[in-house]
Amino acid sequence: MYLPQSYQVALLFMVGSMLCWGSWANTMKLCPGYRFQLFYWDYIIGMFAGTLLLGATLGSGGSVGLPFAPDIQHASRISIGYAIAGGAVFNIANLLLVAAIEVAGMAVAFPVGIGLALIVGAVSSYLFTPKGNPLLLFGGLTLIIIAISCDSLAYRERETQRRAGNYRGLVLSLFAGALMGTFYPLVSRAMAAENAPGPYGTAFFFILGVAICALPLNYLFMRKPIDGGPAVTMGGFTAAPMGWHLAGILGGIIWACGGTLNFVASQVHFVGPAVSYSIGQGATMISAAWGVFIWREFRSPSPRVRTLLGAMFCCFIAGLTAVALAPIF
Repeated sequence: MYLPQSYQVALLFMVGSMLCWGSWANTMKLCPGYRFQLFYWDYIIGMFAGTLLLGATLGSGGSVGLPFAPDIQHASRISIGYAIAGGAVFNIANLLLVAAIEVAGMAVAFPVGIGLALIVGAVSSYLFTPKGNPLLLFGGLTLIIIAISCDSLAYRERETQRRAGNYRGLVLSLFAGALMGTFYPLVSRAMAAENAPGPYGTAFFFILGVAICALPLNYLFMRKPIDGGPAVTMGGFTAAPMGWHLAGILGGIIWACGGTLNFVASQVHFVGPAVSYSIGQGATMISAAWGVFIWREFRSPSPRVRTLLGAMFCCFIAGLTAVALAPIF
């Protein structure tokens, strides 16, 4: 398999992960009227496709470890168990996040949900594998906490202006973030166990865990929607235009490519899981930019909202820069 041999290449992988994780949700915007529960079935298909694509290319080249297929076959049960468990936890969090995107938009769901996940995941990953300058790492995370607070206040101001009192999206984002931050330590343990697969094989078992968990849970969300809408049936899935199915599959491919690149970067000895995960979750900046500037989720913001959004972007950029410098200094 291929593993980066320099920090510059590892950073490129982490930035690629950040771009993928921050952009996949745009595919939901391409499917107006397609309920998130139905979108999610296509999304899982795409996740498998993306994982197999990188496994057959980067995961089968290079001079480190075993190629993708033999690597999967020789994986130990405990490492497989950790990877599947990580995928199951991620799936619960991601379903909540997708619901939050549908209710509140990308500019709120990602900064609040993924920002919180970044903090939980980075701290727990650092405790498990302490790599990187702790002052820069935790100083950057502090700035990200401030950014999350600014975005939450901007959302509150927006909802006050609408006089809707709809805080469901914010609550879903917070629950999604609290869970999302706990999956990465499980993935790290999967790659650190005895006879563990490499990052490409771990990504495959991770997606398998996502699919196993999604079958009962997404069906439950179809019957008992958490986004406040009516119940959903599979008739809506079969009647959906082909373009919507392709958009969902594309979204899954984009996330899986980002996830695999992030897992790979975390295995570079001078990077570590905490830094790789933190930079990857810079996706919050990417998604917030899509939501604010492209999808116009804060139309005609008041001066106070503009100030809060500006502070959010500045704090996120400063915080992510500090995290990116942590492995160097």
